[in-house]
Amino acid sequence: MSKIISVHSFRGGTGKSNTSANLAYLCAVSGLRVGVVDTDIQSPGIHVLFGLDEEHMVRSLNDYLWGKCAIEETAYDVTASLGAEIKGSIYLIPSSIKAGEIARVLREGYDVGLLNDGFEALIEKLKLDMLVIDTHPGLNEETLLSIAISDTLVLILRPDQQDYQGTSVTVEVARKLDVPQMLLMVNKVPETYDMNVVKQEVEKNYNCEVVAVIPHSNDLMSLASSGIFSQKYPDHPVTQKYQQLANRVLA
Repeated sequence: MSKIISVHSFRGGTGKSNTSANLAYLCAVSGLRVGVVDTDIQSPGIHVLFGLDEEHMVRSLNDYLWGKCAIEETAYDVTASLGAEIKGSIYLIPSSIKAGEIARVLREGYDVGLLNDGFEALIEKLKLDMLVIDTHPGLNEETLLSIAISDTLVLILRPDQQDYQGTSVTVEVARKLDVPQMLLMVNKVPETYDMNVVKQEVEKNYNCEVVAVIPHSNDLMSLASSGIFSQKYPDHPVTQKYQQLANRVLA
């Protein structure tokens, strides 16, 4: 049975795309066929982590939403570029990075209902075990749909008052949508904080499981989105935190 995992945050800059990419990579290493969809159409970027440049993007999610192709035609098999240790497969469905196409989305919008059909088609056509949806920050029609159809919602927040308030709203919405499983991940936590205390306080405030608390990492910042952190640093403490997330999602 395929699983749909939405990775979301109320505000940008939380590390959502990095988390989506590392989750997909670690699940593929374990042998799963994983699809990754960048639905952050207004500010796409996860393709950079997978080393897919604009020149090789013949088709994107935008083309599917505008009726130019089937959604499976927008999927790129990036498995080979990520190393021989992957037992499964990763298929990336990027959004367009072209300024004109981003402007068109902002100007005209798109039929959000097509996303649900597209997700189902991807799972069927590519025989996916897991579909990871990298969402647009905040709450809009697209993110509500992604949340509503998810088997698991991973909410990422930083130890920041704006993040706390926005996450509270998102948790409330997700509960009204009856998401089967909701997990919180606290990211970019200053090393001066007590990680256990952060975990306990966040779980108490939201009455929701915190699957990982990830400290600020200079190594992660230095990588500067030039690859998948878990692949580059397989023994790093941050990779262990990403692995905790993967294990929990797969449980």
